[in-house]
Amino acid sequence: MSETGQAPPLWRQLQAGASALAAIRAGTSGTAAIEAVPALLRPGVQALVYAALRELGRAEALRRLLAPRKPPPAADALLCLALALGWREGGPYEIHTLVNQAVEAAKRTEVMHAQASFVNACLRRFLRERAALVAQTDADPVARWNHPAWWITRLQREAPQHWQAILQANNTQAPMTLRVNLRQGSVAAYLDALLAAGISARRNGAQGLTLAAPVPVQQLPGFAQGRVSVQDAAAQLAAPLLLQGLEHRPGLRVLDACAAPGGKTAHLLELAQAQVTALDIDPQRCQRITDTLQRLGLQAQVLAADAGTPERWWDGQAFDAILLDAPCTASGIVRRHPDVRWLRRESDVAQLAAQQARLLGTLWPLLKPGGRLVYCTCSVFRAEGEDQVRAFLAHNREARLLPSPGHLWPSISLESNAVTDNQSSDHDGFYYALLEKGAG
Repeated sequence: MSETGQAPPLWRQLQAGASALAAIRAGTSGTAAIEAVPALLRPGVQALVYAALRELGRAEALRRLLAPRKPPPAADALLCLALALGWREGGPYEIHTLVNQAVEAAKRTEVMHAQASFVNACLRRFLRERAALVAQTDADPVARWNHPAWWITRLQREAPQHWQAILQANNTQAPMTLRVNLRQGSVAAYLDALLAAGISARRNGAQGLTLAAPVPVQQLPGFAQGRVSVQDAAAQLAAPLLLQGLEHRPGLRVLDACAAPGGKTAHLLELAQAQVTALDIDPQRCQRITDTLQRLGLQAQVLAADAGTPERWWDGQAFDAILLDAPCTASGIVRRHPDVRWLRRESDVAQLAAQQARLLGTLWPLLKPGGRLVYCTCSVFRAEGEDQVRAFLAHNREARLLPSPGHLWPSISLESNAVTDNQSSDHDGFYYALLEKGAG
């Protein structure tokens, strides 16, 4: 809201949204692009930009029909933003209002003022010919699925039975899912507290509750006191998978590599009395781990260090359990971060897979004989999941794969060979493998 108590006009939101979209298309992360927006406009602009990113393939196909010669980046971003929001019947704004406000945004933006007439002409033509133009783009798979062509092709090859469902899930807005801190009460008790606060939710997994609609965390009963955390249902599988059968081992030593922002670290400490070392290479992200643990009243050794160089931080004492939530393409969390699909390149998959393999090979010697390591990624690509673990097992004969969820596709229930207790019904895309080290 503005100082007068009124919402900012749509043209201002479109103006800022086009600037953010142009930054994303130039390589800036969605988070950074939205943070650069003035605070007054930020909530509305984030909603506009994220909605547009979920429809960007269609918008770009339409823009090519309207203007085969690509306009300057600012005008192109504004056009694609308006087309993404307005191509579908029943969109978030009345189409004539959207067009009028987009043209107003161009007129009032210095770098676009000269293109205002061009923007107006394109969008007026779109108003006249919308149905025919949309029909012309229907055969374009990038327009149909709103993902890069290489991404679609890869999923068709690697997940032939699930690729359409994965892409459809990616184009929806992710729900808000909570993890109840069992040290402070049961899931049932917290569900009652939510209902008493007028917040509707349903069970989702062993400790999870998915809200019917997102709310600010300040509205969650007991959030500041650590009663609950925000964490996707698939991410909630990591800690219990690693700790099963180890929870009561005296002096349990656990390493959480690549731990920021600390959700899985906290979950480990909620479930077991353990000595946890949490690593992240970025000192600022380490502060987020510390803040998370402080809110929950938990303690761990938090180190700003590279998990791939243990000689700089490891004390030489082997760990009972290691959680490696490895850097990845983030292809499984696209519904939360719709910019990812447009920022990634196919070459990133192999580069990140090589980094994952190095981390696996480096951390495995730090594990005690009989110890367990969970390898996980928030990816749907097999190079970062099944193929990665298969290659590791081929080169490490003392490693054994225990029953594991494997690949979890977004919003699809766990597969038949997965852990079946307390199945999650709505979750991001993940891969999980539980590896045990032979006794020698």
